[in-house]
Amino acid sequence: MQVILLEKVVNLGNLGEIVRVKDGYARNFLIPTGLARRATDSAKAEFEARRAELEKAAAAKLAEAQALGQKLGGTTIKLTQKAGVDGRLFGSVTNFDIAEELNKTGYSVVKAQVRMPNGPIKLVGDSAISVALHTDVVVEVNVSVYGETA
Repeated sequence: MQVILLEKVVNLGNLGEIVRVKDGYARNFLIPTGLARRATDSAKAEFEARRAELEKAAAAKLAEAQALGQKLGGTTIKLTQKAGVDGRLFGSVTNFDIAEELNKTGYSVVKAQVRMPNGPIKLVGDSAISVALHTDVVVEVNVSVYGETA
């Protein structure tokens, strides 16, 4: 199926490109989330009429993400979890916990934006994780996990 991209999609294309994707990917993800439209003649004409408006909105999102990235870059957040004497956590620190702590400190971050390359944190100590605020803006954040004995 051919679709017109309404936003930049990682590993697929930029705004305004007409790309061929599998039917299920278009029907179940791209079209319902508003990232693309089916590439019919009427949709192409409508897109060309709205192109400037969409590009302006995309530039505004990127500028907002870059501004948040400037403030968020290098930030250290501190979390306390129950841990054993050997430094292992009884649970783990997930992307939800990190996003929640960032929201408490005043940054608007969704858990899907928090990228943990080594999976959930299961040990007491410092870890580096990345936060993808936009497809072009990825910021590194330090997480310090402190153990709380039971």
